[in-house]
Amino acid sequence: MTPPPPTLPAKLHPMVRAFLDSRDTVEATVSAFGSPVHLLFPQVYAENLARLREVLDRRVPGHRICYAHKVNQSRAFVRVAERAGVSIDVSSPWEWAEAVDAGFGSARIEVTGPKGETFLRHLVGTGSTINVDNLWELGRIAELADAAVPVLLRISGFDGTPISRFGVPPHRMDEAFDLLRAHRDRLAFLGFAFHLDSGEQAERVRAFDACLGLVEQAYGYGLSPSVVNIGGGLRQVFTADADRFDAYVGLLRESLLGRGAPMSWAGNMFGYHVDGAAVHGVPVFHKYANTLAADRLLDDLLTSPLDNHGGRSVAQVATDNLLTLWTEPGKALVDHAGITVARVEFTKETADGSELVHVDISRDAVTPADQEVMVDPILLPPVRDEFGSAPAGFDGASPRRSRATADTGPLGVYIAGRLCLERDLITNHLVWLPRRPRPGDLLVFPNTAAYHMDLSAAAASRHRPPAKVAVTRRGGVFHTCPDTEYEPDDAVAAEYPRVPRVNGAI
Repeated sequence: MTPPPPTLPAKLHPMVRAFLDSRDTVEATVSAFGSPVHLLFPQVYAENLARLREVLDRRVPGHRICYAHKVNQSRAFVRVAERAGVSIDVSSPWEWAEAVDAGFGSARIEVTGPKGETFLRHLVGTGSTINVDNLWELGRIAELADAAVPVLLRISGFDGTPISRFGVPPHRMDEAFDLLRAHRDRLAFLGFAFHLDSGEQAERVRAFDACLGLVEQAYGYGLSPSVVNIGGGLRQVFTADADRFDAYVGLLRESLLGRGAPMSWAGNMFGYHVDGAAVHGVPVFHKYANTLAADRLLDDLLTSPLDNHGGRSVAQVATDNLLTLWTEPGKALVDHAGITVARVEFTKETADGSELVHVDISRDAVTPADQEVMVDPILLPPVRDEFGSAPAGFDGASPRRSRATADTGPLGVYIAGRLCLERDLITNHLVWLPRRPRPGDLLVFPNTAAYHMDLSAAAASRHRPPAKVAVTRRGGVFHTCPDTEYEPDDAVAAEYPRVPRVNGAI
């Protein structure tokens, strides 16, 4: 028996699945707000927040969650965070203003990232905490301030971690301590911060341990830091089936060696390189292989032993030293809380026989920078389509089937965007759909809330950015409104109460 074609099924939150199963509601939403459209689920965001909060409440008495606003410019998510009583992490004057407009007092706003002269002048005197990126910032704050400005000092260059463009390196810490000591009246030093572009727990544990050493050094300068900010970077869970993901990647690697049918557009290597008869390197889509939910990752970090502290855990050492742990989750809070829907415009065949499905959206609106999104889009036929909402399963077809048979069976395709650019391929890897899409069908791109929507959305050819729409469920009935008009209420909060335990996955 011929094996079925490789697929990359996406993990969907039950609420999102229920919404997609309500085909009349989906169609009405797209008709009302247009295609393409970003759909956001504030109740899923609230559930994610409750899961992380439960871990912190259980492990460390002193903690602070700062929602990383840059992950998505949704006002609905900001309003949920404000209503929940957490803080917010902003990185531009516009994000700062949006946070204030949403109800955040300055004391609940942390400002991260590199900051220029204009932004610093604005921040000094507001009461917001400034997460200082470099010594120039620290010195300039001291020069501009009339009263004590709360500051954290971002550190980088830890042993075993790659060089970072952000933060103050260890060999410049004496200068930082001298500035902090000399300007006590203008710099209210709270503590240290780090943010690692890595999912490796061992690196985070080493970074936390290094910050403990810096706390001791600071005491020697007469300073009293009480905060360690462990940043964000908790990964999402994209795939519904880890074995299928691994199988797909295995076949993709084989295809790069010339074995089997091609599975990449125009010889795209996805970060791999071929050396002899083997494929080497780390692919650009490696983050999509994660299977552990953010609350589990956070719990694992907090319970990790510290060799330099008698094997006590990160949480125990923080508690024993009266340290408050801050964290800046972004991806973890919006995981599974957003999807993007776009209409199929047409299909075509290229010179090499590849099938292209053109949709009314650009790659930059549904992919994060140079990442390849390794989950399959979901094909939704029209409400009254003869194929129904659950097309027949795969039957083992090869990538290039005849047009007559592919209309009713699985077909390997590439998804193309609407820009007049060769690079506007939404998928550079072969995607298997249950049949050939037809004009008017809807393609759903799962789990797009984290950076996919906002990091580099293209406005080329004067295309407007997709509308953002908040989707809520009350009493089993779905409601939609423009993202900017969403306001959380008790009925929404009641749909997803706090989760009482740590789960391996949503």
